[in-house]
Amino acid sequence: MNYLDRIDSYKEEMIGALQELIAIPGVAGAAEGDAPFGKDVQRALDFMLEKGRQDGFIAVNVDNHAGHLEFYGNDSGKTMGILAHLDVVPAGEGWERPPFGGQVEDDRIYGRGTSDDKGPLLAAYFAMKALKEEGFVPDGRIRLILGLDEEAGTGWQSLKAYFKEQAYPDFGFTPDADFPVIHAEMGILIFDLVKKIGKFATGQGVELSSLTGGNAPNMVADRARAVIQAPDYTEIKDMLADYREETGHVIKAKGVGKGLEILAEGVSSHGARPGDGVNAISILLEFFSRIRFANEDVADFIEFYKQHIGFDLHGERIGCSFSDEVSGKLLFNVGKIQIDQKTARLTVNIRYPVTGAGEAVYEAMAPALDRYGFGVVKLDHQLPIFIPEDDPLIVTLMEVYRRHSGDLTSPPMVIGGGTYARAAKNVVAFGMSYPGQPVLAHQKDESVSIDELLLATKIYAEAIYELTKPV
Repeated sequence: MNYLDRIDSYKEEMIGALQELIAIPGVAGAAEGDAPFGKDVQRALDFMLEKGRQDGFIAVNVDNHAGHLEFYGNDSGKTMGILAHLDVVPAGEGWERPPFGGQVEDDRIYGRGTSDDKGPLLAAYFAMKALKEEGFVPDGRIRLILGLDEEAGTGWQSLKAYFKEQAYPDFGFTPDADFPVIHAEMGILIFDLVKKIGKFATGQGVELSSLTGGNAPNMVADRARAVIQAPDYTEIKDMLADYREETGHVIKAKGVGKGLEILAEGVSSHGARPGDGVNAISILLEFFSRIRFANEDVADFIEFYKQHIGFDLHGERIGCSFSDEVSGKLLFNVGKIQIDQKTARLTVNIRYPVTGAGEAVYEAMAPALDRYGFGVVKLDHQLPIFIPEDDPLIVTLMEVYRRHSGDLTSPPMVIGGGTYARAAKNVVAFGMSYPGQPVLAHQKDESVSIDELLLATKIYAEAIYELTKPV
């Protein structure tokens, strides 16, 4: 048996391991005791480290912030890093199957994290396991690095803590994007736009009690909810019916005490692909632009959103529509909103071109923000990365992918997504979504094909072999 045949024998073990990992709802959050990112994601780390120990890997826990599993041939060679994450985005609503159930149906496994990033992480793990069990002796070390807050918008504190204690890999990949290989990633900004809501009212119009929406900065919001107050709701309900008929958007109203609840439903997708979704926040605020609100600050906020954001996905209305030949247009996503009696807050996620600069984006938006009295709270900034297509790492990964997939035409890619490739030099994103397949990450009923999971494992195994075999 060779290492590729051995991977086929792992099929049932891989399914079981992924189901166990899916059952841990590892959304990174606030620290709980000795768990810096919450108990659930800590359980996911413990699970992987224990599995690695049982399979004979060296398992290292770095103060519960992160960890790694490795095997090596000699200490004179370089370290290959495979960087993956165990946390997931919130499940959201509207699933037809339990988001943490790991249900198998029609040769697919369903659950949050199956495609981002628990399924790909396990594909890389079993690729390492197959090589190790076949007796492969690499030139140097092969290390699977396990991060815990990649999706949380917290600036990857997990890996920052890890690399304070552990050396950076010399090269490697992260299984957290698309095949064939990602050679460039756009810059990423996450920030809040904040506006104070005063008590001044015109004396006429509707009162906004609250408005919330979205689950995470890097998700297209699939739900937004508001509660309003008015002497009579007949006209508003009629306006809602007209808006629904005109646009086809899903938006509903029902009484809540003396108020009226307005609920908009969109389509979730990854913030790096906002065009694949429909933003419920934009639906709700577009409808609200038809209503006269008594509070002038609320009315100004809604007017700002209509004029400078709306359903624009490229920053054109707000003034930051940069582009370049390598990566195309800037991407603009409103991930969350919260309005109460004192503050309006939008959480925005921007992906800017690889030749651009984050500060230039802020400067371009400033005139519109200043005009409406918005402040900016900068939350995260990830610089773009770019590795030429003729780099030996890119060439090797492309050759391996083409041998196993039969896809000889797909070129190296540029993405708006931000992966762990940014955490170390000479690391790129490599799979495991295949060209032409629907994007399921961050969406309800996220799933992975079992056959494609096994194929990715074989691709990763040969890539590891080619990059670490003794010369």
